[in-house]
Amino acid sequence: MTGRRRIRSTFLPTFTRPVRAAAVSAAALVAGASLTTGCGVVPGTTGGSGNDPIKVMTWAPENTDATNKPGMPAFARAYARWVNSRGGIKGHKLTVLTCNDHNDSVAAAKCAERAVDEGVVAVLGSYSQYADSFLSPLEGAGIPYIGGYGVTGAEFTSPLSYPVNGGQATLLAGLGRALSGCGPVALVRPDTIAGDELPPLLNSGLTAGRHPAAKDVRAPEEATEYSGKAGQALTETTADTAKQGCVVPALGERTSTFMDSFRRAREDYPAVRTAMVLGNVDQTEINASGGKSGPYEGSYITGWYPVESDPRWNPMKKVISAEAFGDNRIDAADTGVQTTWIAYTVFQRIVESLDGDVTADAVRGALDDGAKVTTGGLTPTLQWNFQGPLASVGFPRLANTEVSLQVVRQGRLVLARKGFTDVTDTLENSDLG
Repeated sequence: MTGRRRIRSTFLPTFTRPVRAAAVSAAALVAGASLTTGCGVVPGTTGGSGNDPIKVMTWAPENTDATNKPGMPAFARAYARWVNSRGGIKGHKLTVLTCNDHNDSVAAAKCAERAVDEGVVAVLGSYSQYADSFLSPLEGAGIPYIGGYGVTGAEFTSPLSYPVNGGQATLLAGLGRALSGCGPVALVRPDTIAGDELPPLLNSGLTAGRHPAAKDVRAPEEATEYSGKAGQALTETTADTAKQGCVVPALGERTSTFMDSFRRAREDYPAVRTAMVLGNVDQTEINASGGKSGPYEGSYITGWYPVESDPRWNPMKKVISAEAFGDNRIDAADTGVQTTWIAYTVFQRIVESLDGDVTADAVRGALDDGAKVTTGGLTPTLQWNFQGPLASVGFPRLANTEVSLQVVRQGRLVLARKGFTDVTDTLENSDLG
């Protein structure tokens, strides 16, 4: 979408917290009972009292001309089947509702309104560019938003948002730091509201490495080819022949379309390097584009989580194998699927820590009372504060500031550097105003 609507940052008064949050350990994976479809529950019911089902929602865009994340709701339904076949969460069946936000602000608002009407206790592991549309209904009903994809800045300001990754902020800041040795850098990004937030984030990392700001190349989000924009980016990055330039496409699902155009256009220019963030490209896309002979070979890529081959993903892969084998929407290498797994893991930990009924107020209270949530090493221990260390630069809810630097070698995504890089200092010293 190309309409420019200001993303709203909302700060609400602190909510009451009637439920004490116990320290949440990284113990065994969740246990559960059989999947309920979730329609027909009395509107306004917050569920989870006694042995009643716990109702949650996951939404994402599907079948659109822009970015699609069908694996997120598909995995959420598979997770419910898996957890329910093992007795439920603390004796409660898990009911998962899903919704298609269509990459549209009106549809995103309707998903949130349905969540309110259905009385869900949380929205988990979801993707939407329209935080200004979906956060207001959730805030009005006191429904926590846990583990959103982090595509908008508002997810890191709303007191009802509990992000599990660092969003585009950490990925681009980390990528900017990694590109400090490049010549000219060009960022190719969507000409949208969400796209407007990207240049200062990449520049925060470049500035930390004393590198000039990236050239900002705006591109239509729903284009079917990008030869003109590829040529523009190449012109910008080959103007200085002293150092090899770097092109950073950040077009979501359209990154692969851009790279098709870029592969053809680059033949007429001096060599440049490419770099991007995970989510714009993954191992599946690298394979489909030709592997080691494809356009991604040698690209630097920053990610929030360990590489897909890391054994810490094995529990998630067991769920996929048991409940979603053959569902081509669900890919263990998909960052959206990975984020949804972590969001549901966080929710399970919180529910297991509660002493009473599982309600939206109880879940929110546990999160707000300082619960420390572990995710099996996929993220640092998570804890959400109302004014975190990055509040001064507009990210008070950012709880995970670590990124991994990966590189495509011989057609495979591998770690370029062991461990994670913490970009807190980079963002604290940035100018994101």
